[in-house]
Amino acid sequence: MADPPASWTILAALRWTADYFRAKGVPEARASAEILLAHTLGLSRLDLYLRYDQPLNPEELSRFKALMVRRREGEPVAYLTGHREFWSLDFRVTPAVLIPRPETETLVAAALEAARSVGAGFKPAPTPEPRPETQNLKPGTPPLWGAEVGVGSGAVVIALAREVPSMTWVGLERSGPALAVARDNARRHAVHHRVHFLQADLLAGLKPTAAFTLLVANLPYVPRAEWERLPREIRAFEPSGALLGGEDGLDLIRPLIRQAPQYVKGGGWLLLEVGDGQAPQVAALMEATGAYDRIETSQDYSGRERVVRARRRDGAG
Repeated sequence: MADPPASWTILAALRWTADYFRAKGVPEARASAEILLAHTLGLSRLDLYLRYDQPLNPEELSRFKALMVRRREGEPVAYLTGHREFWSLDFRVTPAVLIPRPETETLVAAALEAARSVGAGFKPAPTPEPRPETQNLKPGTPPLWGAEVGVGSGAVVIALAREVPSMTWVGLERSGPALAVARDNARRHAVHHRVHFLQADLLAGLKPTAAFTLLVANLPYVPRAEWERLPREIRAFEPSGALLGGEDGLDLIRPLIRQAPQYVKGGGWLLLEVGDGQAPQVAALMEATGAYDRIETSQDYSGRERVVRARRRDGAG
């Protein structure tokens, strides 16, 4: 590859770093260079090209080179910058949480469609309610409750809370460090008064009362054999507990499907993100409960069946 430039302008730094990353096998080499340099300089990626001839001072160059080395070693860009965009919102991320993926936006879209089907109002937010006692949720108070199991960074539940301000949400997560990130993101996006977080394993933190209109989850679903084939930057840096779902990927999905009918109101929906090829098995598990009258799937941007959703029988619960 080329020698380092004599003058480290923004454009020279971008070109050299992109070539360097390509030579080292770094995925998305140009985008990685742009994002890291924009983060270093406090600029947007567009600003980099508007100020292409601006020189980097020694302190900026030192910080940028440190990020380059970490990226070369496989550390994800989102952890290096501490941010990731999801549903056109900016979320803080740390190594305590899974980095939100574009395909998970399919879960948000499917949940919004389900919310419309049950009459959730897409309207101005109501006056904030006092924080409820989540151990004793009562059906219909307030009339529309949603829950996410395994919130991670909070990206899904926060996106839903912003899109459907008539609903109040409970976010359950077994990891304390992940909950801290989710709570911070809820404050940053001004939905903390309608998203109430609780540390719990699956639904264990709630009494089995059919209180929820929507119950969504993006649980670990990567089978062990597939885990071994994932890129190093995922296996070495992202939390394995947020990805690895046992031998067939369904170790947590199975018990949640069994528990969910006790928590979802009649006419409400259970929505699960699943891995490639898992939708038929997950749908069969839902069907086996006898609790649902509609089971549907939604495809992600790549045409893969990414979400399985089931409607609780009317009058149930």
